[in-house]
Amino acid sequence: MKTVVEPIHAAPSPVPDIRHARLHRFWRTAEGVCGFLLLTAVLIMALIAPWAFPGDPLEMVAQPFLWPGEDAQFPLGTDSLGRDVAAGIFHGAQVSLQIGCAAVAISLLLGVVAGAAAGYFGGWLDRVVIRVAELFQTFPSFLLVVVLVAIGQPTVGYIAFAIGLASWPMIARLVRTECRQLRSQDFILAAQTLGYSHLRIIFRELLPNLLPTLVISISVLMASAILTESSLAFLGFSDPNRISWGSMIGDGRQSLQNAWYLAVLPGGALAITILALNLLGDALNDALNPRRKGN
Repeated sequence: MKTVVEPIHAAPSPVPDIRHARLHRFWRTAEGVCGFLLLTAVLIMALIAPWAFPGDPLEMVAQPFLWPGEDAQFPLGTDSLGRDVAAGIFHGAQVSLQIGCAAVAISLLLGVVAGAAAGYFGGWLDRVVIRVAELFQTFPSFLLVVVLVAIGQPTVGYIAFAIGLASWPMIARLVRTECRQLRSQDFILAAQTLGYSHLRIIFRELLPNLLPTLVISISVLMASAILTESSLAFLGFSDPNRISWGSMIGDGRQSLQNAWYLAVLPGGALAITILALNLLGDALNDALNPRRKGN
């Protein structure tokens, strides 16, 4: 009698169901949908800026102080130098998103590497990382960025580097705390028993479990970076070859009595962007929070 061996099918993994539930929870919240739509609008502004408003947005193109709607060619009016306000807002979105993304990438790189190493290995390395982070946090982050930008060249890349360098201690402390809690878990002990290298354990076992926390932190970091860049530009520490919402607000504050729109319009674009990031952060926190029931 011939024996037929039935194939053994593994039980379906619950991970896709968990991810689907989290994604569904995110899209079910008004904060998530509203934040996503607002941030998408800002991203579209940045992407179409070279086609919608070709040329240099710092170039004088019309007579000064044209009010919004006064000239169809310049729907949002012109500033005190005759520059197109709409072109400045669209191109300013590029600068804000570029600096925000670059600063977040730098702070994440420094913070994750330092925090993961300190939390996993502990000992003298942990003490060194904590002392260096405390040294950076001794100075107010904005003041540190101002000093760094004043010393170097105020280009978009250097400003992003300065903001990222001032922001990494927060990420390092967060990652360190999570890694200290995870390094005693069974799956880490099993990986060590199997002889996995430290780098493999950190990047294949520890960091994937930190992704929800890091994703939530990204929105906070980006909002902070965009606000810091706008504050720098408002004070005059911006790239002179690129237009920024902060520089537009700074220029418009001198004409608040007779041309309030010069400060209100770029300020509104900045407020909408920060609001979108905050809404996304709240929605992601609700969807990815491991302590939330049902995750």
